[in-house]
Amino acid sequence: MTLGIGGDRLVVAAGPCMLESYELGLNLARELGRMCAERGFGYIFKASFDKANRTSIRSKRGPGLEKGLEWLAEIKRQTGYPVLTDIHESCQAVLAASVADMLQIQAFLCRQTDLLTAASKTGRPLNIKKAQFLAPEDMAPVIEKCRDSGAAGVVLCERGTSFGYRNLVVDFRSLASMRSLGVPVMFDATHSVQMPGGLGSASGGDRRFVLPLLRAALAVGVDAVFLEVHPDPDRALSDGPNMAPLASVPALMDQMAAFDNISRNVTGFASLDWAQAASRNDGG
Repeated sequence: MTLGIGGDRLVVAAGPCMLESYELGLNLARELGRMCAERGFGYIFKASFDKANRTSIRSKRGPGLEKGLEWLAEIKRQTGYPVLTDIHESCQAVLAASVADMLQIQAFLCRQTDLLTAASKTGRPLNIKKAQFLAPEDMAPVIEKCRDSGAAGVVLCERGTSFGYRNLVVDFRSLASMRSLGVPVMFDATHSVQMPGGLGSASGGDRRFVLPLLRAALAVGVDAVFLEVHPDPDRALSDGPNMAPLASVPALMDQMAAFDNISRNVTGFASLDWAQAASRNDGG
């Protein structure tokens, strides 16, 4: 298990896209952690200290490595929740791992060997997002790179696949395919509704589809869910169009709990070996 991911309950990694302020991060961590506890979910606070992959060079990127890690460390101390943050360069790995309980590798960077190696050597587990241009089976060499470099654990995250220009589509077969690689699977419900570069100088998105995609992913069965949340997404400094409004999250989590209960405790997670299992159950 990786911070409980892959255990007997759903884990939610949630928070703002970037650390706009310490106060925003702390308040969201407290609110989201409380909501998760009320529903029996595990919780990991997620936020970025630097969004190095913004569409425009003029876009806000966050507080930066030094101040961002200070904020994350204090949020972790104040709340007791584990912290997840992403790194973009190999040189950030050791410093980020001194605070973060889990390191995230962004989708565009998931094949960068030096970055994967540096992150793996920190001894922190990794959440690796499947690139928008890769098939789920193509993540097998990524896992191999991390394991050969001593990774403490690997989670693979589905965040949609490129479907023409400025559009993403989720192939839910990928959840079962990536689980067959022997690792826990996370579903990124908010980046999956993103429209990369859709606003010209920024990415667009359509948060109306967050809940439908979440329901579908949880029906298939996932170990964890990734959500970016903001009190007022339309005023957020990054990823506003695809973030979930904080006020809507309790109802969202209620549906998550219902669907997760069915797949986790009633029907079981979808598996690529279902035909063989059914045959064995029938005595065939």
